[in-house]
Amino acid sequence: MHDIESYLESAQRPVDPILLELEQQGHRDEIPIVSRSTGRLLSVLVACMQANRILEIGTAYGYSTLWMALALPPAGKIWTIDPDNDRTAVATQYFERAGVRDQIDLMNQPALEILPLFPQRNLDIIFIDADKAEYEEILELSLPLLKLSGLVVVDNLLWGGRVAQKPHKDDDETVKAIRKFNKTFLNHPSLDATLLPLGDGTGIGSRIR
Repeated sequence: MHDIESYLESAQRPVDPILLELEQQGHRDEIPIVSRSTGRLLSVLVACMQANRILEIGTAYGYSTLWMALALPPAGKIWTIDPDNDRTAVATQYFERAGVRDQIDLMNQPALEILPLFPQRNLDIIFIDADKAEYEEILELSLPLLKLSGLVVVDNLLWGGRVAQKPHKDDDETVKAIRKFNKTFLNHPSLDATLLPLGDGTGIGSRIR
C-alpha cells in the first residue's frame, strides 16, 4: 500500500504551499485533519460541481475548508461550524493568507445548536467531520438543507479500520457510533450513498429525495 500511495502522490500536481504548511502544522499540533487524498477529493468535487454553496461541520484548523475554498468559483461561499475558538483562530489566519477569507463564514457555536436555525437552503455540498457521536443527528438536521442531487460527504467512517473488525463488547463508544451511523448513512432513504476506503473512510451520498 505504501508503494501505491507514493506513486499516487508523485503522479499528482504538487500541493499548494499554504495547504502544505497548514497540513504540517496540523500534524505537528496533533489536530485531526482529513487526509491529503480526502482533501484532493473535496477539491475535485467542488470544481466539477461548480459548487457555490457549501456547509462544513467541523472546521478545526481549516485544512479541509481551505482545500474546498481554493476550488470555489468566484461567487462561491463556505459556511463552516466549529465551537473551538482557538482552533478556528488558526484557521482564520490561513484563510486570510490564502486570500479566501471573504468567501468563508465561520460560526463558533455547537453544530447541533446552529443547524436547526441555519437559514441557507439548496446547498451544493455538505461536509461532515465533527463529533462522531453526533453524526446521525447532524445528518438528519443537514439533509433538508441540501439540494436534490447535492452531495453529503462524511469523514472518518472507517476509524483506522476498527469499525471493520468484528464487534466486541470492549469496543469504545466512537467505534459503536460510527458503525451505527454507517448503517444509517448507506441505507438512508434520501440518499444514494457509498463508502470509499479513502483516507480514514470517506462516505459520499447524493440526495435523491
